[in-house]
Amino acid sequence: MKKLYLTVNPFGGFKKGPKILKEVMPLFEKNNIDLTILETEYAGHNKKIAMEVNMSGYDGFCCIGGDGTFSEVINGLMARNDNLKFPLGLITGGTGNSFMHDLKCLDPVEAVKRIISGKRRKIDIFSCKTNKKLYYGFNILGWGIPTDANLLADKMRWIGSQRYNIASIFEVLSHKKRFARVSIDDNSIAADFAFIMGCNTVHTGKGMKMAPLARLDDGLIDLIIVRKVSRFKLLKLFPKVFSGNHISDPGVDYRQVKKFSIIPEKDRQLNIDGEVLGSTPVIVEVLPREIEIML
Repeated sequence: MKKLYLTVNPFGGFKKGPKILKEVMPLFEKNNIDLTILETEYAGHNKKIAMEVNMSGYDGFCCIGGDGTFSEVINGLMARNDNLKFPLGLITGGTGNSFMHDLKCLDPVEAVKRIISGKRRKIDIFSCKTNKKLYYGFNILGWGIPTDANLLADKMRWIGSQRYNIASIFEVLSHKKRFARVSIDDNSIAADFAFIMGCNTVHTGKGMKMAPLARLDDGLIDLIIVRKVSRFKLLKLFPKVFSGNHISDPGVDYRQVKKFSIIPEKDRQLNIDGEVLGSTPVIVEVLPREIEIML
């Protein structure tokens, strides 16, 4: 009998987690999966659980949630004292679900079917060395508009899932100064940027194809650099990110790299996997095929 841990947030998102759990439980039972269900109690609890859980006799660790939830689990896994790397599973239950967009698995039932199937694959993650702390990401590292829009979107939860897109437009219109130096290998670019984003996934936000050439296991980070241009040009560029056509725009510098750093004139917070975490300066480096997923 296969044994799995499954974490669920009993309170967040209109109790979305328990509703999904109720929907998928019959699948686990039908397939003779022995589940140990762990309820999270606070923000960051998934990280603590994944860091400390006793995996003896267990075949994997799953969670119900979105990119932020999965990011917590990955950071917990990477911080374990025993360096154990156990397989991870994600049951779709977030807002943007960028990672599951890449896997074409937005249905929680489909996600469970894949977990039960026993198929596994290794994917890249990346390390983010900030001035005070080390973080890990699997989705995106954003600086500039992505971070500021995320902060604003948190204040607009009443709007619903489109709050990220609306907040992004507000940040484009704000036209803030963001001077920084970006270093890639032995080259560096100094300018006033709209945003800089390193992507491991094609998707970010609510269905944006920010890095259409990204692959989860290619050993590369897709780096998107957009210098600040007029509000009008940025607003024209914004709709293109939903199709991925923005990378053909002359104002977009798109590269596939193994490592890069951002050193701004004024330190700002970062967006790591959709959460505002840490601050610049930051060094980002890909860790090829570092974790195993059951999806």
